[in-house]
Amino acid sequence: MVTGVTNRRIFYVVFAFVLILFIANKANAQQETMYTQYMSNILSINPAYAGSNNMLSVNAVSRNQWVGISGAPVTQTFSIHSPVTKYHMGLGLSFLKDEIGPISQTGVHADYSYTLDFSRHRHLAFGLQGGINFYAAKYSDLKIVDPNDVVFQDDELRRFLPNVGVGAYYYTERFYAGLSAPKLIENVINPHSGYSSEYVSREQLHFFFMSGYVFDINQVLKFKPHFMAKFVMDAPLSLDLTGQFLLYDRLWLGAMYRFGDSFGLLVQVQVTNQIKVGYSYDLSINQLGEYNHGTHEIMISYDFDFGRNKVKSPRYF
Repeated sequence: MVTGVTNRRIFYVVFAFVLILFIANKANAQQETMYTQYMSNILSINPAYAGSNNMLSVNAVSRNQWVGISGAPVTQTFSIHSPVTKYHMGLGLSFLKDEIGPISQTGVHADYSYTLDFSRHRHLAFGLQGGINFYAAKYSDLKIVDPNDVVFQDDELRRFLPNVGVGAYYYTERFYAGLSAPKLIENVINPHSGYSSEYVSREQLHFFFMSGYVFDINQVLKFKPHFMAKFVMDAPLSLDLTGQFLLYDRLWLGAMYRFGDSFGLLVQVQVTNQIKVGYSYDLSINQLGEYNHGTHEIMISYDFDFGRNKVKSPRYF
């Protein structure tokens, strides 16, 4: 009971802290891919999550953003991770395919975590990530105002962008909190020097912070509030707030609000103890909402039990 009260207090404190930071920024924006079902895709954000499920797990997400707009973002991710229990370690591998108009990115990253175990099922993991991203931009697909602009003289730009990341992840049976920076290297994408576009075409340092807690309402219903905040230097804070209800340990129903950007609904079903599927639908609440028909996201995960009957269902994080 003491541990549960402490976890709730921690969740309230970190939530208030992030909300104060958001209000101080007084602005909002979205940079790079944001997942509505981020709570089921943590490894793509934080390498310290690797192995935390205590079994071999795979996860796949497909996201079609701003349907109806030509060249809108389309993203697919696939991740696999497993604990190395004897050494308190976790290992993972993540793949990313992202397309936005004439720009495509394909990346692969390896994840490593080391976990410190404490009493009352408390764990603190530290993670490292390393990988490479293949970036391609086909300029011939663009409508250029100035055909003599030297930045766009080449038909196609291709770059290999190596990167490293770090993360920390604290979790118990009902509470989690994570902080990560998936890309520490600010690679220059556009090779042309002396032009303002070089500054724009640079990978920016991102910090992600997320937290959540599971409350018991009654014997058949639980409530899980959680949030994710993203900090980018010289850019507004992005903040997602999500609430989910869990019925009979099988059906997750929830809603999400991304400040100044969108709101959405999500449903996830624990089909079996090993298989979980999810779907979310977002609607833009800014001016962009007049030109698109929403965002669709599909998620599926699978936990390998190998006949040991150790799968924990439901898995809260």
